[in-house]
Amino acid sequence: MTPRGLRNNNPLNIRHNVDVFQGEIKGNDKSFKTFSTMPYGYRAAFVTLATYLSRNLNTIEKIISRWAPPSENNTQSYITTVVKFSGIPKDKILTASDGADYILIVAAMSFVENGQNADINQIKAGFALQNKITMQ
Repeated sequence: MTPRGLRNNNPLNIRHNVDVFQGEIKGNDKSFKTFSTMPYGYRAAFVTLATYLSRNLNTIEKIISRWAPPSENNTQSYITTVVKFSGIPKDKILTASDGADYILIVAAMSFVENGQNADINQIKAGFALQNKITMQ
């Protein structure tokens, strides 16, 4: 069966909240948002991570501790997996111009959330739909 995040075109499993993202559509999932296409789901992830960055959540360790809190997840395992798959140290300070790193981080987070490798072209398409995180 297709993982929930992929069925919803919401590969990082963003929960329903007050934010309305580009490409967000009404879905049937009571807990998680639904997007019209996978790139819009990835775009929402990048926009959310840019908001995290503005709040000084600027390392994989800080991002994942907020994204997947210990009350709901094995946060340390999530961090370890993202570090392993992205190749980025958990304490590297990220900036708004570290787009290449963010693409790898989002790919790794998508893997954790869905249990399968993400389509890097879909991630890059989502990245291109936003302008808050850029390439150096």
